[in-house]
Amino acid sequence: MSSAPVTTWSLEQTSPADLLPADAPDGDVRIVRAEVPSPEFSRFLYASVGGDIRWTDRLGWTHARWREYLERPGVETWVAYDHGTPAGYVELEAQDEGAVEIVYFGLIPAFRGRHIGGHLLAYGTARAWDLAERWPGRTPTKRVWLHTCSKDGEFAMANYQRRGFKLFDTRVELEPDVATPGPWPGAYPA
Repeated sequence: MSSAPVTTWSLEQTSPADLLPADAPDGDVRIVRAEVPSPEFSRFLYASVGGDIRWTDRLGWTHARWREYLERPGVETWVAYDHGTPAGYVELEAQDEGAVEIVYFGLIPAFRGRHIGGHLLAYGTARAWDLAERWPGRTPTKRVWLHTCSKDGEFAMANYQRRGFKLFDTRVELEPDVATPGPWPGAYPA
């Protein structure tokens, strides 16, 4: 199998004041927390958002592995709906010492370019900052961080920076050059 260089950028906010708002998109766009852990729904979001940009690390997860992850205290999934249809999501994971990682963020391809992404990212980041309010006993958030890479959408980095995230690390590694999996096998041409 061939490999290709992938650049990964890590970004952070260290204060809620770092968060820069985004305009709300036109139409009926709502963002709702998926409060019931659902491996089926989370896998649907992961595969649908990441299928064309080679998100593959969770495709092999079992149902039990998904459930174990989603039931951890401080893991939250916030879903954007456009006229009742899932359009994208942001997944948060509370970590030690008041850190919250935006583990996954993105839109299903049909919803990209409609000004939903900036709004969802700003909303999800605000929920990272107030996450401890929903999880008694958690340390209040002191830092929100994420990583994006050269495989992600072409506007990802700019969106993060427009929301106030600052770069703190860059790495380049060789990764296997895998086929675009799509939301299900064969959904996208190889």
